[in-house]
Amino acid sequence: MPPRGEVRARLGLTVPAGWQVREVRGPIMFVTRAQVVRPDGSLIDWSSRRHRKGLAPLPADARHSRGQREPVRGASASSWWMGGLFMVGGFCFALGSMPLFFDRVDVALVGWVFFIGSVFFTSAAYLQFRECAAAPDSLDPLAPRRHGIRSFVGWRPRSVGWWAAAVQLAGTILFNVSTFAATRESLALDQEKHLIWAPDLWGSVCFLVASALAYAEVSPHVWRRPRGDVGWNIALLNLVGSVAFGLAAVAARYLPTTGEPANIALVNLGTFLGAVCFFVGAALLPVESAGARARTSGS
Repeated sequence: MPPRGEVRARLGLTVPAGWQVREVRGPIMFVTRAQVVRPDGSLIDWSSRRHRKGLAPLPADARHSRGQREPVRGASASSWWMGGLFMVGGFCFALGSMPLFFDRVDVALVGWVFFIGSVFFTSAAYLQFRECAAAPDSLDPLAPRRHGIRSFVGWRPRSVGWWAAAVQLAGTILFNVSTFAATRESLALDQEKHLIWAPDLWGSVCFLVASALAYAEVSPHVWRRPRGDVGWNIALLNLVGSVAFGLAAVAARYLPTTGEPANIALVNLGTFLGAVCFFVGAALLPVESAGARARTSGS
């Protein structure tokens, strides 16, 4: 059993009196899972994702009832807002990359569809960042969440979820820059490279890094789905979507001979597949939240 001070240092969270942490696991310097004995003697599987989302920790013996469904108590308002905003952003990116759409409308309208989608992505990404920043400072999921300025811009270097959310938020802002620049007319080639392609490429890199961190948070093994964990499905979808966005960004590089994108078909396909993955992952956020909220279940 790790000493209380060591656990606190690794988690960045206080351990309530009477709670015992038997085992901690996670990638690199982060703790993403732990087995915890509460004062009443019950053993729970604590996870950082469920903690920051305000979801009840799973009882350690839940593996014996894997096929049973938890009672649905209603998804949290934050999961609906976050999921809805990500879904609108994904829809806009998917729509803008469909030939049936962009071949039949003015190019300026296509640019504005992408920009509007990026704004929805940024709004959702900030809600996700704030969710991490406002998570309880205690290992107890029923502890009060942070309030005040720390709930808006809180610094949580021990939380891999916080890093994932912060990097993804940076990526969405880069997409804002790229998509807004694409709405401008008569940009010179050098301007397009610096204002459109470069922010798009670095935004895609941010998405890929953030999705890899989020996937590492929920997956104790590379390709093994934890029991009953909808969050794993969401993280995997976002990771696949980020890879697709990255391929689209690479395919959009300008050829030195012609000044045209290298592979416009791959740009559209990668953007469409990435948007669909984020759309489906966002739709699962309320599903993950329903029936598992710590503040409504009393766990």
